[in-house]
Amino acid sequence: MDTFDGLLTLTVFLPLAGAVTIILIGTTSRIIRLSAVVIALADLAMAAFVVIRFDPDSHRRFQLIDKLEWISSNNFTAQYQLGVDGLSAPLVLLTALLGLCAVLASWGISHRVKEYFIWLLVLQTAVMGVFASLDFILFFVFWELELIPMYFLIGIWGGPRREYAAIKFFLYTLFGSVLMLVAMIAVYLKGGTFDIPTLIGLAKQPGHALADPVFQIWAFLGFFVGFAVKVPIFPFHTWLPDAHVEAPTAISVILAAILLKMGTYGLIRVNFAMLPAGMACLLYTSPSPRDRG
Repeated sequence: MDTFDGLLTLTVFLPLAGAVTIILIGTTSRIIRLSAVVIALADLAMAAFVVIRFDPDSHRRFQLIDKLEWISSNNFTAQYQLGVDGLSAPLVLLTALLGLCAVLASWGISHRVKEYFIWLLVLQTAVMGVFASLDFILFFVFWELELIPMYFLIGIWGGPRREYAAIKFFLYTLFGSVLMLVAMIAVYLKGGTFDIPTLIGLAKQPGHALADPVFQIWAFLGFFVGFAVKVPIFPFHTWLPDAHVEAPTAISVILAAILLKMGTYGLIRVNFAMLPAGMACLLYTSPSPRDRG
């Protein structure tokens, strides 16, 4: 059933719309900077309204739902579905707040100013989309979209070794994304949908194919590697020092304060919530004789 609140869609896509506006009307560096500040400030106000409207006492876990049919074919279906719960709503607000801080901290950028602020706003939309997506296809689109602005922001406006750092970041994340995509397809084949809340429910139903512990172990590993690269967790962490050192100051702040949380968010939203049997089997260790005694 289609439903459309609209607030989350506006919050997620306002920075992207602002980037398009800057492309069309941005002429001088001052106008571009002021436009970026206004857009980021407006998006922060919308994100704050998201948190204000979210009701923690409601019986509904996911709220402010925007749900429309997106892809429909004989092979698979996917929906445009956004929503927030107690985990994602604060992250949407944090993204908007740090986005404004990054715009203000980038006031001194003097090289290719227009392109810089365009990519910065596109990055904000991508990260917000990850936190708000409730459909795996949409989640993956936003997850991959984040790679593009980060690659250019580090590779063009970074330090002396910026090209190396940007390519290393891109390749590591792309490697993790491939495994994550394979796990998503496997989950779809078992669950018959890309709808994340529905899959979370099916995975907890005894006897359902998605609740099979063996399947959950393999799916858990696929998702885990994809998210572990973004956290990052050893041994997938070596891209981080280069990216932090070479990235512009504002982008380094966004990387530490927001982007690294994407991996942890994925682990909580998918691995822990959707694949609990896989997590339990991987973390379980048989008690020693001393413990049994």
